[in-house]
Amino acid sequence: MLTDQVKTQIRTIYKDIASAMPQFRSRREQNYMVAEISKTLAGEYDKQRPIIVVEAGTGIGKSLSYLLGAIPLGIASKKKVCIATATVALQEQLLHKDLPFFLQHSGLNFKFGLVKGRQRYVCLAKLEGMMGSQDSSQMAMWQTKPDQSQVEQLQKIHQDYHQKKWNGELDSLKEPIPDFLWQQICCDKHSCHRQVSAHHNCPFHKAREDVDTWDVLIANHSLLFADLELGGGVILPEPEDMFYIIDEAHHLPIVARDFSSGQATIRGACDWLDKATKTCSKLQNQLKTNNIIALVQAMLDHITDIISLLNQVAQFCDTQPQFFANPETRWRFEHGQLPQSLTIQAENIATATGSGLKQFNKVVSVLSEAIKDGEVPKHQSEGLLSETGFILQRLENLHKVWKMIAKEDNKKGAPTARWIELITGKQQDYLVSASPIEVGFMLESMLWQKAAGVVLCSATLRALNNFNHFAHQVGLSINDGSRFLALQSPFDYENNATLFIPHMDNEPTDDDYTAELASQIIALIEGEMASLVLFASYWQMDKVVELVEGKIPSEQLFVQGTMPRQQILSQHKQRCDDDKPSIIFGTGSFSEGLDLPGDYLTNLIITKLPFAVPTSPVEQAHAEYIKVKGGNPFLQLTIPDASRKLVQSCGRLLRKEQDYGRVTILDRRLVTKRYGKSLIDALPPFRRVIE
Repeated sequence: MLTDQVKTQIRTIYKDIASAMPQFRSRREQNYMVAEISKTLAGEYDKQRPIIVVEAGTGIGKSLSYLLGAIPLGIASKKKVCIATATVALQEQLLHKDLPFFLQHSGLNFKFGLVKGRQRYVCLAKLEGMMGSQDSSQMAMWQTKPDQSQVEQLQKIHQDYHQKKWNGELDSLKEPIPDFLWQQICCDKHSCHRQVSAHHNCPFHKAREDVDTWDVLIANHSLLFADLELGGGVILPEPEDMFYIIDEAHHLPIVARDFSSGQATIRGACDWLDKATKTCSKLQNQLKTNNIIALVQAMLDHITDIISLLNQVAQFCDTQPQFFANPETRWRFEHGQLPQSLTIQAENIATATGSGLKQFNKVVSVLSEAIKDGEVPKHQSEGLLSETGFILQRLENLHKVWKMIAKEDNKKGAPTARWIELITGKQQDYLVSASPIEVGFMLESMLWQKAAGVVLCSATLRALNNFNHFAHQVGLSINDGSRFLALQSPFDYENNATLFIPHMDNEPTDDDYTAELASQIIALIEGEMASLVLFASYWQMDKVVELVEGKIPSEQLFVQGTMPRQQILSQHKQRCDDDKPSIIFGTGSFSEGLDLPGDYLTNLIITKLPFAVPTSPVEQAHAEYIKVKGGNPFLQLTIPDASRKLVQSCGRLLRKEQDYGRVTILDRRLVTKRYGKSLIDALPPFRRVIE
């Protein structure tokens, strides 16, 4: 229950923050959101299901609402608060602006910080191993032969670290480092051993020591799932001791699905397994432990078996060219069901990789003990740990993929999407992939049942004015005890903005649509100072750019892809500040997280409805599954998804209360199709002008 003391504390903090914020306006929606979050987390509605889903329209102030609703209660009930976001921008805002302000004016005493995964930190042992002399042991650690400039770059960051000019974390590097280079020197869980002297002051472990003292943790969605997949409480605190605030929650279903999927090559895996035999032989020669010979020999036998089984699958695929004879060179298995012969092979590989993984863990355990006892010289231990860590990581992934391929689907749930892609290059290879179609059941067991409390929030969670689609995606139900709250934005949409759907001769499916689109855009930006045009595809955007060339002055037009996003935005703002017309052409990624308040955007043009074409094998498998159940994929998936994305796109126009402007949608299907009215009705209540 929410105690009177916490209630009073929340009210007092709210008043203190209100007086500290210039031009603060008390909003009924914000007060209600704070109250509902705190009551839900305190278990006042359902102790078994302390979960609330909140759609908070732009302008309500959702960040302050969830900080105020969760942190005082968390401190009082000795619970940590974890805020998980989808974007770096929101993490930075929370870390450098929202939380410092809240700490300063709340009167509460708490610590907070940003939690990052291992791969954001340098492994000093790997770094020192790769920047040493160009001998064979050092060269073996490079995936490709290094050039001198890369070695010098590593030497520079190594020097900066020891001179305390750099803390060992990727995002604080003064000069960016290429991704492929960073991947070879970053931490990973397998080669990170604290018993090795070089790892005692590891930047990752030093950062983790700080995390234990924090009361409020900021993380991204991927790190959240990394922890949950390990059972919870490994990277982050235990779920039972934590309130989760999942901001930008509309990303959650896709992130969860991507995180649970897996892929691995066939012949590529044979190549690195072959190299792993050399590491095993090295261990056999360098370790003096009595049973190491038997352990390594057993491991070599496992590797031989796995390579043989993988080659059988590759040869089988070589004999089935008809299944790869499509533009994607992809063989997707309908309803996730493999041919019988391939099923047997997959089961054999899943068993063999599982046995190999178990055996190699025994070998690594012996190596760790030998290092701990000082039996392995320092210069040898670092290299061996890196090599065995690399193999262990690859083996784990290989086993995960083939286990998913071989596993029999639960007849009560959605099947797993399974497919194989042909890869052409130096050698013909195949990429084997598997992914869950729906992730609700997984979230239920990993998070909803374990967490002390959960808040899921975003400015856009509903589709077609209800939570049904989102609830199904994340494994919640309107009737399971979870709370669902939709709070309207305080903006005066009717007086500040117009929704304009002009007359057009063509719909997006017509051949002449793109040409008409170009002429409409030219007319719509005339006399306008700040325009944003959102396209559904790069292809159509590029075509329109060609068609408007010479009709729109080139200095006014900024096209996504021609320069970095931040550069486009800064140059656009500069032109607006100088009272010069400016136009941005962008695709779907510009429809979210783009903040152009006031006079920086008054003319928003959406070219067509954001219908996703099911091109990915997971989307195709999902549509197939819905059809099998007698449903309509277009109505159940495509329309709700388009509704949410359209609301999100329209949300680019009004960012602050005094903002104004026009939203134009150049897609007549809003008027001509039966689903059009429901899509329009789900939009903010703009003044409407429909020709």
